[in-house]
Amino acid sequence: MTEHSLWRFSRALHRAINERQFGDIEALIDEDVEWSLYGPVEMFPFFGARRGKAAVLDVIRQIAENVRVHRFDRETIMLGADSAASMMRYSLTALDSNKPISVRLAHFAQFREGRLRSLRMLLDSYELVEQALGRPLHLPKIALSA
Repeated sequence: MTEHSLWRFSRALHRAINERQFGDIEALIDEDVEWSLYGPVEMFPFFGARRGKAAVLDVIRQIAENVRVHRFDRETIMLGADSAASMMRYSLTALDSNKPISVRLAHFAQFREGRLRSLRMLLDSYELVEQALGRPLHLPKIALSA
C-alpha cells in the first residue's frame, strides 16, 4: 500500500511554511494547479484564487511570511484514490504580532500523478477576522436573525 498524496503534500506544506523549505512542496504541485482560499482578501491578500505553480508557490511564501503552524487537528477526513477532503482546526502564530490564532477550515484537494492539481479551502473567516482585529465583531440585528 502506497502513501496517499495528501500526507506527502501536507508534510511538505508545513515544512515550507515553518522552515521556508520550498523544494519538496514545489515537486508536489502540478504546473496547471487551481488554488482557492476563500476568505476576506482585503485583510489577507494571500486568500483568493490562483492558477499555475508559480502563483501557488508565491501564495505559500506569503503565508510563510505571515504565520507559523503550531498544531493542527483533523476532525474529519475522507480519502479517495486521487482526492481528499477534511475538516481541520489549526493553531497558528501571527509573525508580526506574535498573537496566537486558531482557525477552523475545510479543504477539498485533487491530485494527479501524486501532484496537487486543485485545492479549495474554506476558512471560518468570522472567527479569523475577530482574532486578527483583536476584538469581537458586532453584526447588525438582521445578520443575527437569519
